Amino acid sequence: MKTFMTFIVVAFVAFGCKKSPEIGLRLTAGNYSYMECPVSVNLSKLFQIESQHVELYEIKDGAEIFIPLQYDSESMDEILWFFMEGRLEKGESREYLLKEVKKKKKSSVTKMFIEEDEDEINIFEDNQHILAYRKTELLPPDSVDEIYKRSAFIHPLHSPGGEILTRIQPPDHYHHYGIWAPWTKTFINEREIDYWNLAKGEGTVRHQAILSKSTGPHYVSFLALQEHIDKGHSDGERVAMDEFWEIRYWGNEKSGLRYSLDLNSTFRNILEDTILLDAYRYGGGLGYRATARWKADNSSILTSEGHDRRTADGSRARWCILEGISDVKEGRSGLLFMSHPDNREHPEPMRVWPEDAGDGDVFFEFCPIRHTSWEIIPAFDYSLRYRIVVFDGTMSREDAEMYWNGFANAPQLTLTNKKE
Repeated sequence: MKTFMTFIVVAFVAFGCKKSPEIGLRLTAGNYSYMECPVSVNLSKLFQIESQHVELYEIKDGAEIFIPLQYDSESMDEILWFFMEGRLEKGESREYLLKEVKKKKKSSVTKMFIEEDEDEINIFEDNQHILAYRKTELLPPDSVDEIYKRSAFIHPLHSPGGEILTRIQPPDHYHHYGIWAPWTKTFINEREIDYWNLAKGEGTVRHQAILSKSTGPHYVSFLALQEHIDKGHSDGERVAMDEFWEIRYWGNEKSGLRYSLDLNSTFRNILEDTILLDAYRYGGGLGYRATARWKADNSSILTSEGHDRRTADGSRARWCILEGISDVKEGRSGLLFMSHPDNREHPEPMRVWPEDAGDGDVFFEFCPIRHTSWEIIPAFDYSLRYRIVVFDGTMSREDAEMYWNGFANAPQLTLTNKKE
């Protein structure tokens, strides 16, 4: 399945049928500033050769510095990825050389890896647990109705320093599951199915299969198939929608204090009838229930439009920073949630619990149906793309803007020369 990531468009010229052994590339910031972002090269537009026969070098002070490349096995094109480290300020550029070689250098062994068992798929880096994705249905605590069981969610999610930032099955909302995205007011032929509030018994979302896994020097990823189950059909339970979740972990930055995680959702109505995702303050997108430690007096929220926790609910944003108290040495940890410009209703509406919710607990959601309903027509694919920067310490508005630029308006690679 094609990966739904932001591919950088590589400008090129037609060289005819003759192969070009070396191509110069320039990475230019243009009108934006960037930090720590993935960059892609569309090899099929540069070389008529296979990806195993090219190497990338960054040119610094006249020296050629080898940059590992990672082949994107989910793409239909020959897409190769590398990671731009540090900052690239507005108007700055970096020079690279793409070489055709007979035998590639061996990249250093990646420190990121995936482990899978019957219940979960887990991502690690340097033997530190990053996240778990749940495959089998997890039962609620003893004495709680089994109707609250659920799969297809992320928990725990750790900060780079090991702080757990997600929470599942809290006593006030047993249907909350770390990072998850069920739809709420859903209608099929005017019959309502609620996939969010499990206690209604109308619907749920279940993991069905892991379709692929990928590892390399820059990221590890997996593609999961989830099924949206309609429990109230006259013929019994049926699958109403298929959803494909691609999780891509980009690894710790050099500082060791931040990493990026992509969550790309593609869903498809497999029925003959149109499904209506009715406008409501909860539903779909990306939902996040924060650690129980975060309360109104020890956490904070800041959106791209300048809203805090008191005013963010119902507003729209390109990004939102949530951070709070932590046991890491920096004393705080947090998450930067980013919505891609291609997402429906972008800048995307949010559901943010006010400070007096419960005992001050933190809940956040990008909610593309917050203000307007969405008709899901049979046999068409619909996509939502998010990037999360998980960090220890604090994050400034300036940093958040640079990360968002890398996600939404990636720096451009242009061709500078051809060497025979």
